[in-house]
Amino acid sequence: MRTIEALLFDLGGVIIDIDFGRVFSRWAALSPLSAEQIAERFVFGDLYHRYERGEIGDREYFDSVREALRSDADDARVLEAWNAVFTGPNRVNLALVNRLSAQMPVFAFTNTSASHQRAWSRAYPDVVAAFRRIFASAEMGMRKPERRAFDAVIEMIGADPDAILFFDDLPSNVAGARDAGLQAILVDGPDAVRNGLTAHGLV
Repeated sequence: MRTIEALLFDLGGVIIDIDFGRVFSRWAALSPLSAEQIAERFVFGDLYHRYERGEIGDREYFDSVREALRSDADDARVLEAWNAVFTGPNRVNLALVNRLSAQMPVFAFTNTSASHQRAWSRAYPDVVAAFRRIFASAEMGMRKPERRAFDAVIEMIGADPDAILFFDDLPSNVAGARDAGLQAILVDGPDAVRNGLTAHGLV
């Protein structure tokens, strides 16, 4: 097993806990639809991906949300509900990041819209401070699991890809990372990060 020289973590679902159910419940207050109906209509599709790459702004994306909600709510109310997705830092995983950052470079790579990036940056400064650098899709113009996104992050980290250990909660992103040569672990439970680090002799 190749010696690990750098660590790379997803944020949402790994370091920051998220719950889209909270978004749908708050959007339901702006809509004739129920939270369950909104959840059925919400699509992580092309427009969502463009929003996360920074190719479109809040207004264009929120126009699509209003159409799905059958709502005329203004941007501020749609945004307030949109940012309710964050429930707080995962203190166990964040403590591991802080512990390991004294031993090696630790980075984050997150698919995020600019609006979400503003929200978590303000709400969780301790998360931002834990990483040497956070690679954000909205700033990069590319997102996981695109190969070009992983290649760009590898270049900016400055290590061989197989010397980077990556953690993400989505199988597609883990597969994309492995295709790019990274060692990658699926975060599919509360102990997945610790177990992955232990398996590599890092904790």
